Amino acid sequence: MSKFDILFYMKCISTRNSAIQVDFAQAIRDCMPNDGGLFIPEDFEDLRRWLLYTNEKTSFTSIAGTLTSAFLKDEFSPIICETIAYNAFKNFEPQIKKIDERLYALELFHTPTGSHKDFGISFLINVLETTLTMTGEKAVFLDATVGELGSSLAKMLRGKKNLKAVLLYPTLPKRKIRGLLPSDFVWNGGNILPLEIDGMEEDCHKIVRELFSDRDFVKKTSLTAANTANIGRLLPQSFFYPFAFSRLKKNVKGDIFYAVEPGNYSNLVAGLYSWKLSLPLKGLICPTTKELKLDMTGKCIVMDGMVDFKNREKSDPASPSNLERLEEIFDANSLMLRNFIFPAEISEIERTQAAQELFKKYGIFADKATAGAFAAAQKRSEIKNDDDATIVLVFRDHPALSTGYISHTVGEEPTFPDEIKQAFEKVNLGKPKIKTAREVKEKMKEYGIF
Repeated sequence: MSKFDILFYMKCISTRNSAIQVDFAQAIRDCMPNDGGLFIPEDFEDLRRWLLYTNEKTSFTSIAGTLTSAFLKDEFSPIICETIAYNAFKNFEPQIKKIDERLYALELFHTPTGSHKDFGISFLINVLETTLTMTGEKAVFLDATVGELGSSLAKMLRGKKNLKAVLLYPTLPKRKIRGLLPSDFVWNGGNILPLEIDGMEEDCHKIVRELFSDRDFVKKTSLTAANTANIGRLLPQSFFYPFAFSRLKKNVKGDIFYAVEPGNYSNLVAGLYSWKLSLPLKGLICPTTKELKLDMTGKCIVMDGMVDFKNREKSDPASPSNLERLEEIFDANSLMLRNFIFPAEISEIERTQAAQELFKKYGIFADKATAGAFAAAQKRSEIKNDDDATIVLVFRDHPALSTGYISHTVGEEPTFPDEIKQAFEKVNLGKPKIKTAREVKEKMKEYGIF
């Protein structure tokens, strides 16, 4: 814990109605506001003094504990907040590595499943387990997954008393269940109810949407989500940037830019949340998307920003986008859009060339996302050619998770670490496939989920 007191406690509001206000613990329990928006922090404290106090000896669990206390101070004591962070991250942390004179890697894949998702899922589970233990209540995750999220949830839920997860897996185009142990299944006393849906991934999403739209059922079963629709899954990603700064501050004198694949925009949002905590961060570089574009002057614009929140469909609990959270930040401070997000239009050829350059020049295996982020950084010449600028390339997932892309691109395959192999071992449930939301409810009741 820092020697500086944090006199701040987080309230969460909806992106679509600031009058909807709940504390952080409730926001992660009731992860979808009734108005169809997403929960966001109402305000941020200035943590500049604490950030400047950190250094390369400050552990990730300490950084996470201090930030957890910032989020939950009036809900939990600093000791409980530190314990939550320690339990969440005691076995893994990010790593910063120097690639070149002004290029660093922020590696987020040194985790039990090789995925950056483990950070957010572990934190969310430990916060929820703590709150539920204190209230004597239970909660249930309901998520669609093609494997990674399910494997991570299974690992992080082992030994938890108050949480279970219902996971919907598509059977088409091929079965996706992997990374689960027999002891994880609820019929063997575990925390996971895996259900195979007779259909594609989108069929799983439709069922999740239908069940979350049944507000009485959500309340009755205490349903929540383990994806980034849940603010408790998103916020831990803001821990990465202060950690990186603590390792870079003595070696970097100029501006720091982070290059990252936008994905569902969660890492962009988390980076800007770090900036709002007063982290010295000059900007975020990313490839353009269909929603995040460049205007005629080369500045960032959000295409969905032309449609008022009130005229949109409800936020998706099954396959969330954090674009609405990103827009909310820009609406509150329009200059941030142009001064902190630096998109670059890249082609698939440029992405491939970026992956090949990382391999030939540095011996680095880059998956498609990392290659895209690097290609975008290469295209932003005003940053790349600035002698006072440092670029931190964010590696979200272990290269072994993308052996097909990497071997096709550079002709070699990365080594698959033994410690994460179990996360990819296929599982045959031997249970009938199901098709409807009604059948999911029946299975939840049959196996004592409610």
